[in-house]
Amino acid sequence: MYTIKKFLKNMVSTNSSFNEKRERMVRAQLIARDIVDKEVLRAMAKVPRHEFLPADLWDRAYDDTPLPIEEMQTISQPYIVAYMIQALSIKKGDRILEVGTGSGYQTALLAEIHEKVYTVEVRAQLAHKAMAKINELGYGDRVKLHIADGSVGYEEEAPFDGIIVTAATFDIPEPLIKQLAEKGRIIIPIGGTDAQTLVRATKVKGKLIKEELFQCMFVPLVRQEFENN
Repeated sequence: MYTIKKFLKNMVSTNSSFNEKRERMVRAQLIARDIVDKEVLRAMAKVPRHEFLPADLWDRAYDDTPLPIEEMQTISQPYIVAYMIQALSIKKGDRILEVGTGSGYQTALLAEIHEKVYTVEVRAQLAHKAMAKINELGYGDRVKLHIADGSVGYEEEAPFDGIIVTAATFDIPEPLIKQLAEKGRIIIPIGGTDAQTLVRATKVKGKLIKEELFQCMFVPLVRQEFENN
């Protein structure tokens, strides 16, 4: 039987308190709901969410809630992060684009599962801080960061088999659709500040087949003219 003990066997953190909190998070928030992907569960059990938060929020790091980070951004609820990664159904060797690096937590989770992750963040200071933490935790060689407007994607590295967008927009940006490989999937929150729906879309013969998943709430996707740093 595939148990939580197997997920935790190779955890890198030496802090037993955080280990225990992370174990409870995986049991109560993920396994108890509908997260069944073994690789997602393993990554969630291993990657230290508290490391991506301000120190004064470490005691809440494994709570079932989003939390604030710098520049009026948030780190998403653990369940939502796990759900979005699972919903992409990405396989080993797939090319993955993350739009909105944010704290770097989801980036690290993706890098724990996949050998190469491409991530785009418009806020340079936030991006550099996230990348520093990703490097510190040993995932730097698996992550390629691009500082740019996320709505234009990462054309130089396209096509992507999976695109995961961590901020809300009223529509799926056309550049992301173009950069999605045939049969590739994108998961993205659609809507404004009052109501959003998490949408998964699959590209079939050049067009998107969309599926609404559930109501959600994310910060807005920043779109602006941006000169690469």
